[in-house]
Amino acid sequence: MAVTKNIDSVSLSIEVQKGTDKAGDPIYTKKTFSNIKKDAAPENVYAVADAIKGAMQAKTRDYFINESSSLANA
Repeated sequence: MAVTKNIDSVSLSIEVQKGTDKAGDPIYTKKTFSNIKKDAAPENVYAVADAIKGAMQAKTRDYFINESSSLANA
C-alpha cells in the first residue's frame, strides 16, 4: 500500500502576549495568517514573521508553520 501526503493549506502562527496571570507570568495566544504558499521557503516565512513582529506592540514568542494535509491510498 502506497500512501501519499498532499499539502492542502499552510498558515503561519505567531504567539502574541495577551496579558499576565495572577503570578505575573505572561499569557500567550496565537495570531494566525492563512494562505501561505505551499512551497514557501522556511527562511522566507521566518523573515515575514519577523517583519510582522516588528509592527506589533505586544511581545511575541515563537513562530509556527501549520500544514493541513490529506492522505491518499495510491
